[in-house]
Amino acid sequence: MTGTSQVRPDATSRTTLDKAADENFPVAPFFLPRAWRDDLMAVYGFARLVDDIGDGDLAPGGGDARHLGVDPGQAGDRLAMLDAFEADLRRVFDPAGPAPGHPLLRALVPTVRNSSLTPEPFLGLIGANRQDQLVRRYETYDDLLAYCELSANPVGRLVLGISGTATPERVRLSDAVCTALQIIEHLQDVTEDLGRDRIYLPAEDMKRFRVTEADLAVPSAGAAVRQLVAYEAERAGQLLNEGTLLVGSVHGRLRLLLAGFVAGGRAALASIAAAGHDVLPGPPKPTKPRLLREVGAVLRRAHREG
Repeated sequence: MTGTSQVRPDATSRTTLDKAADENFPVAPFFLPRAWRDDLMAVYGFARLVDDIGDGDLAPGGGDARHLGVDPGQAGDRLAMLDAFEADLRRVFDPAGPAPGHPLLRALVPTVRNSSLTPEPFLGLIGANRQDQLVRRYETYDDLLAYCELSANPVGRLVLGISGTATPERVRLSDAVCTALQIIEHLQDVTEDLGRDRIYLPAEDMKRFRVTEADLAVPSAGAAVRQLVAYEAERAGQLLNEGTLLVGSVHGRLRLLLAGFVAGGRAALASIAAAGHDVLPGPPKPTKPRLLREVGAVLRRAHREG
C-alpha cells in the first residue's frame, strides 16, 4: 500500500487538513505505518471538506469552489457545492476520465486504487451533508440511526478497507461503534447544533421527557434535559459496548487505533456524566488522563476476549 503524499495540498486544502489537530480522536496517529497514515489523512481530507461544505465552514477566498468548477460567488450555495463535490468525487473512481479538480480528491486517488475502496462510503458522507440541508429534526431514534448510517458508519468502513481487515462481522461491529460516537458527539454539541437550527435529539424522546426546544436554548440544563441526555447517553454506551468486540478481533497497531476510538467515546460519556449531563454550557470534554485510562481498559478487555 503506498501513501498519498505525492499530491501536495495548496493553502486552501492545508487549512482543511490542519483541522485534524482539533478532532476528538487522532486521525492518523504516529504509531501507524506511514502508508496507513497517508491514506487515513486522504480520507480525512475528504470527510472534513464535505462536512465544511455542509456546515458552511469553508476557508475564505473561494478556493474550494474554484477547484470544483463553481463560481466563487456561489460558494455559499451548499447544495450546489455538494453536487459539484460529488461530480468531482466520481472522477476519483474513473481512471479513464479526467483527474479530479480538487487537490484533496486528487490525493484520494492512490488510496482508492491501492485499497480497492468503493464509492459507497464516500457517497454516504455526501448524502449525510445533503440531508443536513433539508432535515433539521428527527422524529424517532430509528430516524437518527438511519442518519448515522450515512454520517458516521462510512468512516469505520473506510478504516477497515484501508487496513484490509473488513469482514461482515467487523463491519457490523464498526457500525455500532461509529453510530455510538456520532450520538455522543451530538450530545456534546447540542448548543452548537441548535445554533445551526439542527436538533439531533429524537422528537419522540423529547416529548417523553417533556423537553421543549426552548429548554435547549438556555445557559444551563434543567432536570428534564439532563434526564433526556442521560437516556441518550445510556443508549450510546450500549452501542459502544456492543461494538467493543471489534477491538479484540484485530491485532497490532490497528488494535491500538480502534481502542483509541472506543476509549474516546467512553471518556466522552464519562465527561458528560461528570457534568451532571448538563451539556448546554458547552461540550464536556474528557481529560487526557481519563482518555489514557480508558484506552488501557479497552485494551485489557480486548486481550481477554481476543
